[in-house]
Amino acid sequence: MGAGDIAVPAFQSLIGGEHELVALVTQPDRPVGRKQELKPSLVKQAALEAGIPVEQPESLKTVEALAMLEGYEADLFVVMAYGQILSQAVISTPSQACINLHASLLPKYRGASCIQAAIEAGDQETGITVMHVVKKLDAGDVILREAIEIQAGETAGELHDRLAELAPVALGKALEALTAGCATREVQIDSESSYAPKLGRHDGVIDWSRPAEEIERLIRAYFPWPGTSTKFESKGREKVLKILPPVEVVTDLEILSDGPREAGTWSKLVPGVIYCGEGALKLGPVQPEGSRAMDVVDFLNGNPQVLGA
Repeated sequence: MGAGDIAVPAFQSLIGGEHELVALVTQPDRPVGRKQELKPSLVKQAALEAGIPVEQPESLKTVEALAMLEGYEADLFVVMAYGQILSQAVISTPSQACINLHASLLPKYRGASCIQAAIEAGDQETGITVMHVVKKLDAGDVILREAIEIQAGETAGELHDRLAELAPVALGKALEALTAGCATREVQIDSESSYAPKLGRHDGVIDWSRPAEEIERLIRAYFPWPGTSTKFESKGREKVLKILPPVEVVTDLEILSDGPREAGTWSKLVPGVIYCGEGALKLGPVQPEGSRAMDVVDFLNGNPQVLGA
């Protein structure tokens, strides 16, 4: 059961292996782009190419959907980035277990934005957790965790792709343990858990009063989704300016001593430097509303009013 791109490598690792992959359950095709054309997910495309049956119920809560699942007589359900909360009836359908692959080291960062949360918090590592599915979100007993270091300057998009490639490793180890009957079950301690909710574009509006180090992590954590932005004035109209990585935390004392120091104010000493609540950032690429991405210096040259000129 999967729909997100992160699930593709784990799904593909099951094709032609020692375990029989009987079906993929994924979300219905959704309209995308300006033309709103229906587009299958990457995991569905992988299933079709391999000749694996694909099921796309709108909901798994119906009698028909449950009967469909029961008809496969599966020993195991493997879930990753499926996008629906499973009922107890669905969880209990396979004869052996229903397991989930989650992109954090649980119990830390339950929820949809676990990859962004790890970068934003400045964590040194994250990983894939394989756990038993329960009705409570990401709260099931842990089978195993596979950890990796978060690299310096890494964005959520880059970390997403590395975690996707780590998932088959974690899944393989879990399947081996389950098959041998030696899989452990570690109860999660709820008091040690944290929740990373689904993000929207409003979450990426930058508060320049925060420390520069925090904002730098935020910009990396929210790229490519939901993105980070600020506002600027153009011809008497307020517009959105997207801030893209990479950005650099300023350590030059001469720049930091330049005035004015008000948060959100641009330096007149070094083009592209903006002051924060603590410290400053040297921005790189930006994208003004209605325009292409460009270097921040080019943006400032074309919008001198931003500097108070």
